[in-house]
Amino acid sequence: MEVININGHRWRKTIGDEGQDVLVAEFMIDEDKVIGEFPSEKLYDLVIDKDTDLYLPSSGFSDDLSEDRVAFKFRKNTFTQEEQDGCLEGLYEAARESNNRGKASGPRDEVEQNRDSWLTAFQDRVLQWYSDGQPTTIDGTDPVEEIKNLYGESLDANTGTVWLVGPLKKEFGDFEFETLFDTIVEKLKSMSIHDASNYSDKIRKDCISLTTYANQIWSGIAGFYDRYPRIPFGRATAYTEQYPEKFAKSYPFARKLDNEFARLLPERYARQKVLADKTDSKFLIGEDTTFTTVTVNTTTKDRNARMACHRDAGSLNEGFSNLTVISDGKKNWKGGYLVCPEVRVAINVRPGDLLLVDNMRVIHGNTPIEAPETGEDDLMRMSLIFYYREKMKLLGSWEYESIRKSFVSDRSKDRENPLWWERWNGVSADMWAQTEWYEYLESKGGKEMVVKYHPEAYQVEGSLEEFFG
Repeated sequence: MEVININGHRWRKTIGDEGQDVLVAEFMIDEDKVIGEFPSEKLYDLVIDKDTDLYLPSSGFSDDLSEDRVAFKFRKNTFTQEEQDGCLEGLYEAARESNNRGKASGPRDEVEQNRDSWLTAFQDRVLQWYSDGQPTTIDGTDPVEEIKNLYGESLDANTGTVWLVGPLKKEFGDFEFETLFDTIVEKLKSMSIHDASNYSDKIRKDCISLTTYANQIWSGIAGFYDRYPRIPFGRATAYTEQYPEKFAKSYPFARKLDNEFARLLPERYARQKVLADKTDSKFLIGEDTTFTTVTVNTTTKDRNARMACHRDAGSLNEGFSNLTVISDGKKNWKGGYLVCPEVRVAINVRPGDLLLVDNMRVIHGNTPIEAPETGEDDLMRMSLIFYYREKMKLLGSWEYESIRKSFVSDRSKDRENPLWWERWNGVSADMWAQTEWYEYLESKGGKEMVVKYHPEAYQVEGSLEEFFG
């Protein structure tokens, strides 16, 4: 056994049964302070450029090198260029310009602002609600609470725009950003609907910058997604639904990735497969892998997908995320190391490599991604994260979720529904525990489907059993 000691940080090193380096970190640094910041060489001591397994310290785990201690397993040259080409064709257009990646999109260095001066998505949507005349039938609950549940009040979900201090002082005098928005909302609450709409418009026009400072990154999601408060049914992502044949070109890549996952982390794979086997295969990528979803990030001369330090959310805790980086075989890049600052390592993931990484537990981000010496025209890097979304395990069958989707759509168009209004999305409080839904489900899916997913429908007086005789 070899001991590596750099800057006071120690790793034990042995050689694994495949000839890979096996590193065991004897430390784990609390680096939450770097979340939201782009990593630099100051955050790592080791560069991993060959097959390597890295294990976290034993604290909180058994002394054995169990799979629950794995921070990552890295394997070089796992995918051929042909396999990369198919995946590239199948997923390249799934990435779109976005500023919705929160901390992962990095700091907004273009403008020197107090962090509290960022306009959050929550604040923006509340102001828009007042501007729209305070529609009250979004889902039958308090709209402001709904917005809070949807976006949260965290600055992680900022809009890329800022509050203007000068106009705010003119309007409110001396103020503190911590209480500013509460003051605005209280004032809006005291007004009539008409006056609140006008005042909200005034605040938006006079007190919020028109300049956007958010870091735009090229990122997108393909595959399938779970229910959402405003979209309460499992479904294909927009890209997958619109381009199913193109998306299918990524299946061979996903299947090989699934096989490698099973080989390298059999226990974590088995846990994920238990849930995948219980999930309707139509929600699985290729209908035969353990992945439901893939995040696609692309960097070219015109696109940026560098990620700041962050932890991912939404993946299955019992499973594992699978990160790969591909190119077209002609264009390359410099940099782009994936840095794990808590264990002081950076991984040089190149085209065709595979990185199995515990991205929900381990903080990670990328160093700068730069064009090769041949120039910007030769820059092309696409990173892919395949995973099973945690909440997919709550879905019913594909047919059941499709009926839920149809129900919402039909309701939104039903002008006879007492809840209907011009911009109603068909969602209301407790809609899935009402006779209207039970009757609709029986008419579309049959009594057996109602019994399977809503047995309560036949257990109360006046239920469907009585209705249908």
